[in-house]
Amino acid sequence: MFQSTLLKRTMSLVIVSLVASAILAIIAFIVAGRTATVDIETNNAVNQDAVYQQLFIEHPEYLNDEASRKAFFGTSFASGHDYFLIGPDGKLIDSTPTEHMNISAKDINNVNNTLNFREFQARSNGLSTKRFATSDPMKTIIAISQPVYCNGEKCTLLSLSYLNAYNNLIIEYINILVLSTLMAACFMLIPAYALVARMVLPIQEMNEIAMEYASGNFSVRADEGHKGEIGELGASFNYLADQLSKSISDLTNEKNRLQEIFDVISDGIVVVDSESNPVTTNEAIKTLFNRAEKNNMFTEHLQLIPFEEVWRDFEDCIATGETKTRMIEDRSYAYQSTIIPKYDSEDKTRIIGATGFFRDIYEAQKNEHFRQDYVANISHELRTPLQTLRGLIEPLSDGMVKKEEDRQRYYGIILNETMRLSRLIDDMLELSKLQSRTLAFKTYPFDVNKLISSIEIRFRPIMAESGIKFSVQNTYGTLPTVNGNPDRVEQILVILLDNAKKYTPRGKSITIITDYIENEKKVYISVADTGQGIHEYDIDHIFDRFFKADRARGKKGSGLGLSIAKELLTYMGETIKVTSKYEEGSTFTFTLSKAENIDVWE
Repeated sequence: MFQSTLLKRTMSLVIVSLVASAILAIIAFIVAGRTATVDIETNNAVNQDAVYQQLFIEHPEYLNDEASRKAFFGTSFASGHDYFLIGPDGKLIDSTPTEHMNISAKDINNVNNTLNFREFQARSNGLSTKRFATSDPMKTIIAISQPVYCNGEKCTLLSLSYLNAYNNLIIEYINILVLSTLMAACFMLIPAYALVARMVLPIQEMNEIAMEYASGNFSVRADEGHKGEIGELGASFNYLADQLSKSISDLTNEKNRLQEIFDVISDGIVVVDSESNPVTTNEAIKTLFNRAEKNNMFTEHLQLIPFEEVWRDFEDCIATGETKTRMIEDRSYAYQSTIIPKYDSEDKTRIIGATGFFRDIYEAQKNEHFRQDYVANISHELRTPLQTLRGLIEPLSDGMVKKEEDRQRYYGIILNETMRLSRLIDDMLELSKLQSRTLAFKTYPFDVNKLISSIEIRFRPIMAESGIKFSVQNTYGTLPTVNGNPDRVEQILVILLDNAKKYTPRGKSITIITDYIENEKKVYISVADTGQGIHEYDIDHIFDRFFKADRARGKKGSGLGLSIAKELLTYMGETIKVTSKYEEGSTFTFTLSKAENIDVWE
């Protein structure tokens, strides 16, 4: 309350008004008192001279006698008046003795120099008066003239006396007025303060409520019970709060809906202001650039979008108003950005920011490259046997092959190429069915130990013929019963062994390694070779369709085997991985889950 500026100013105004009114009253009283005092003393002086006038009327010979005249003029010390008898020619006949005069010689000279009886004001009793100023502002000279006779001639008796501007009574009245005014002002401060405080308190409450509104709290309400404008102001505040609360609620709901739309969109969205500072983002932008390397984690802009060129596009877009598009590609990521200017809703020529749309096109680019490679690989794999077939069938059709022995050799090659083409098509169909989940096969418990033994017996002579050391290493011992499809598991092992044999030269080794992890309830089967290995830049693509490591060596095969193996394991809910070191060998490891039911299906 005491800190209220309005209260301070209002009380200051009240005090100043009281003091000013007191000063004005005192000034008015002083002026009026001066006038009243002068008038009273003038009347007293006139009344005193009127007594002598009556004497001179009753005894006109009084001034003829020199003794009487001397006695009259010698009494000025008692009356306070100085008298001067002036003849008809204007010359001084007699006067109050100099030693008895009340008026100073200087003031008498001033009166004498300006004396003009025609300027005197006649009164009803036959006397005439005029006031003369003196050097003392508190004193005035009153001059009273009356006609008298002396020695038979008509003369003029002039009376001079000082008039005091104030007497003691007036001064006492002024003191009483000042004291009473100050006391009244002090007593008025209390009700004035109470009245002003009563007016200021509701306004101060309104101010506090306004600050609450500014902070977003629209639940507080002003008191509408005050009379007059204060109550109307409170009602207006409450109406304003209701309208603001409703408007902000609508805006918040609209913003939330827009944010939900933003967050649903898979593309990253960033809205910046005119200084390229981010204002709004969606959820997708937070993880969109996870593939890209963040070079400067201390820069907020680059934490959001880790590409300097994109932020330059924002600045250029805001500066020029042109839409900016950019493709950002690397081996591990690919992004497309589109930045459009944002205009002021009122001034369509004023750019207030920009909106950036960002899309992760890495998978799309990867799929496009894969599609192109896939078409090229299919064309290559199909064209090779077809060209071979054409090259053999055309000479047979033209009768150019004369010998039966050559014809039979041609027929054998045609048969092999036809079977190769058939296997390629079968592999492609099988892989397609696996990926689309249209190829179904049952999984059930089976003895994986018997399957591995069968594989070992089957491949030992094949490996021996190729000069490759072949063995089976059981790290765990006898493996538990697993769940899966034994035919498909055998197919996977054959694919891995054929692949290892293809890239393992004579004198090297291929080993089937088995293990079992109890806490995982998983059987691990690995095919390890000491062949040429896989380059580190090829290992991430080793399970892609038609992919062949080290193609320059012209290894036979369609490049679909490992893809089929991975899809078969994925279908059974298992995994496969590869580790390799170039020129030292590779190891392919896949898992099989332990069967809950140990009854083996035959």
